[in-house]
Amino acid sequence: MSTVIMLSLILMTLALCLAFVRLFIGPSLPDRVVALELFSSMIVGIIGVVAIATDVPSLLDVAIVMALMAFMAAIGFARFLERGGPRDD
Repeated sequence: MSTVIMLSLILMTLALCLAFVRLFIGPSLPDRVVALELFSSMIVGIIGVVAIATDVPSLLDVAIVMALMAFMAAIGFARFLERGGPRDD
């Protein structure tokens, strides 16, 4: 089981790095918002795997709170983009 946990952590870390690259070089603001949402989802997954590996169930509460915060941030970004996005007034 430790091999599966280690492999999943390595793959999630690789995906986290790729999402981080997309966050900085994304050609448009919606691409960056999607990368930020993916980034937060990967962090929730990593916290979940660490909770399973260490057998600490309170980390699952942290993962739930992180997922809720990411959801609220996605709603905020969507409303921002719906209302016109950044302006050059």
